[in-house]
Amino acid sequence: MKKILIPALMLTYLLVITACEHNTRYRLQSPDGTLSVVFSLTETGEARYALSRNQVTVLNTSELGIVLDDRDLSKDLELLSASNPTLVHTEYELRQGKRRRNTYTAVEQVFHLQNTAGNKLDIAFRVSNDGVAFQYRLPEQTTVARAFQAETTSFSFTHGARAWLQPVAVAQTGWMNTNPSYEEHYHMDVPVTDIPASEAGWVFPALFNTEGGWALITEAGMDGRYHASRLQGKATSGEFRIGYPMDAERYTDGALLAESPLPLKSPWRIIAVGGLDTIVESTLGTDLAEPAIAPMDWVKPGIASWSWALLKDDSVNYATQVRFIDYASSMGWPYVLVDVNWDQNIGYEKMSALADYAAQKNVGLLLWYNSSGSWNKTEYTPKGKLLTRAQRRAEFARLQEMGIAGIKVDFFAGDGVSVIDYYRQILSDAADYQLLVNFHGATLPRGLHRTFPNFMTAEAVHGFEMITFMQDSADKAAAHMAMLPFSRNAFDPMDFTPTVFSEIPNINRHTSNGFELALPVLFLSGLQHIAETDQGMAGVPQFVRDYLQDIPAVWDESRLLDGYPGKYAAIARRSGDNWYVSGINATSEQRNIQLDLSFIGARLGSVISDSDDARTLVRNELESGASVKVSMNANGGFAMVFPADSLVKN
Repeated sequence: MKKILIPALMLTYLLVITACEHNTRYRLQSPDGTLSVVFSLTETGEARYALSRNQVTVLNTSELGIVLDDRDLSKDLELLSASNPTLVHTEYELRQGKRRRNTYTAVEQVFHLQNTAGNKLDIAFRVSNDGVAFQYRLPEQTTVARAFQAETTSFSFTHGARAWLQPVAVAQTGWMNTNPSYEEHYHMDVPVTDIPASEAGWVFPALFNTEGGWALITEAGMDGRYHASRLQGKATSGEFRIGYPMDAERYTDGALLAESPLPLKSPWRIIAVGGLDTIVESTLGTDLAEPAIAPMDWVKPGIASWSWALLKDDSVNYATQVRFIDYASSMGWPYVLVDVNWDQNIGYEKMSALADYAAQKNVGLLLWYNSSGSWNKTEYTPKGKLLTRAQRRAEFARLQEMGIAGIKVDFFAGDGVSVIDYYRQILSDAADYQLLVNFHGATLPRGLHRTFPNFMTAEAVHGFEMITFMQDSADKAAAHMAMLPFSRNAFDPMDFTPTVFSEIPNINRHTSNGFELALPVLFLSGLQHIAETDQGMAGVPQFVRDYLQDIPAVWDESRLLDGYPGKYAAIARRSGDNWYVSGINATSEQRNIQLDLSFIGARLGSVISDSDDARTLVRNELESGASVKVSMNANGGFAMVFPADSLVKN
């Protein structure tokens, strides 16, 4: 990362208010001047900030501060100094996500504060063209661990703002006490002054629409010494506050909240701001994450077949997994996920033979594990093999010797600091044995896939499996999925496990096959587990199979073309010089949209969409251009491809 002192001419607009207000108010602007943050201190020494876009309010004056067991850094503060604004510039690559090569440029200013006892607090602000981030830094040196007690951070919205929020499931509830797991439905388009209370809070990312633009709040930069945060469950007059995990959200006998010797940094509090295109295309969630611990060039994202999605527990046997290996091989997919109880139903010895068979087909196996110790009542196995470093490394060494490509670890305890550290320990140890990792029943990744390139995906969503369990989830599925590109999947990989063309046992599926076909491009995941079975895939037209065979696992560019949270979305993604465009309509009415595809150039492509029958797909040719008309049926969708070699000749 580079920090560059901003030339004097650039500082002119940054320091006008500073000079006029005797260093009590500072205005910091984005490089393009559209976003503006004002930092200030009240007469009683309380730190505050406000945020605007194009001089229109996004956040009213909101609170800043942190409290430890031996110091209160939320009041009685004085400003010792403010650093000169500097330009922060970072370039990095991701192994997966919406953009392979990423550039982050922001203006940073650090405010050095102390309380009446002389305890120091630095608050660092960074303003980029797509959002604002701030971080608490406790710079003193201590040998004794200091315990976090509270954070007074708030986000104060104007009364006209509206919210799209997902409640946190209460810890130690749900099937076999497996909550919390970020698997609830969203409250959509609710006035911020009329948000119902949520007992455990609201998850990140949290989406808001203000007069000044859309705002998506999340956090990143988790170093393992800080708990994961959320928004508190009750907002007062549109002001939301940082919330904390519930008491049960901890590794057995582990800490709940941050507790560490100083110095200590909080995660970055991130507010992406702009139009919906800015929200969907922003990479702030990884821009502000910790850099990769190693390049991990061996990591290869890809698509996987998965028997459990529709066939459930009984499918986890040797013969069925041979079928799904053959299925993945025939589709050109590099992975097969073998789910719960494989150690009992197949066993290590036969799994090793299965891995050998898969390798002959150029397919790697991913194996399921139960994370849990004492924090839930689940009985699925393998269980208890990852709890200590010695156990993990012995197990991972065995898997590496067997030729296993990766693991799926399920049923985590929540967001306490000891659980966050547990995630990192698993990822670090797995990297040493060249194992890919997928977390289920888990927290939001918060940019960890940048820090650990072997971290492929995480559930942290009310995903497809819930549709197979409950008709209510199937009834809400379309709107829920149209919400995800604007929230849960905006920054972090998401293992929704999409795409089914078959009927779901005992469930009435409302989404069309065109809708389902759009999802593997619409959703981002380093491992994209396709829910459809081999037999179901054999029943769709060859052009559908051809399309799914060729979907890339890594993207070079992503663009939101059109959409609205919970209603519809159309997104274009580029891999190399090939463009894929997918869209879904989550409403009960046909929707016609005009797509500007001029950025693709003059190309002849194809579109697969619904016919009049929601279960029948048709393929047609179309040319890219500045105004491409697309019709989507109710709960329908489409998938387009514009290959690099399809330039239209004049």
